[in-house]
Amino acid sequence: MVRAVISYWLKHPPVQIALSPTTSCLFDGTYLQRSHGLLAMMDIHQGILAGTYGLTEKPGDLEQFFGALATRGLKPSSVTVDGNPNVLRALRKQWSNIIIQRCLVHIQRQGLMWCRRFPKRLDARKLRTLFLTVVTITTNNERDIWLTQLASWEARYGNRIATSRETGWVFSDLKRARCMLLRAIPGMFHYLDHPEIPRTTNGLEGYFGRLKDRYHDHRGLAQTNRSAYFQWYFYLCPR
Repeated sequence: MVRAVISYWLKHPPVQIALSPTTSCLFDGTYLQRSHGLLAMMDIHQGILAGTYGLTEKPGDLEQFFGALATRGLKPSSVTVDGNPNVLRALRKQWSNIIIQRCLVHIQRQGLMWCRRFPKRLDARKLRTLFLTVVTITTNNERDIWLTQLASWEARYGNRIATSRETGWVFSDLKRARCMLLRAIPGMFHYLDHPEIPRTTNGLEGYFGRLKDRYHDHRGLAQTNRSAYFQWYFYLCPR
């Protein structure tokens, strides 16, 4: 009897309803297995607005996902994301006036990885300090101080790093950290002028963690039923 009920509802996933325009969202993607992706958009107040199994952060999949949300009426004023270039382009293509906030935790995490935990180079040590403090900025004054410190670092080390012919993994990663940070600056501090904008995607990452724990309890779930399973999960557990 229970199997019959489950089978029935898996064959009849919830109907997608129209969405009201919302203020601030989080977007991210994750993988359940190597090639099985999951995309989700979360509203900071309502929880999950939409999620789709079987899509990844490739341009075509992102355009399909965001296009479906726009068709349902979603017009977010801001979205907080991890900085994947494909995501940034797809969001701007769908909603040209949207504010895109870069997740500060992703910036910090990637920068610290590239600078190493105990860097021997002085330039890497000083840049690592900037990555450590970026998530602590809560006022415009603190932002200005941090940007001044970054400008001083860039004046001292930036040109040499950009033009050096030095090779090796350590130096290459330092160059990546510098380029990533400089490119991210325009999208890093929207939350200071718009308090409703989340500065990280932590809320959605935490949701993905809970979702994966539940999903791994259903290891016998057939491939053909997974899309419907996740549609019901997003519908019944939006937070």
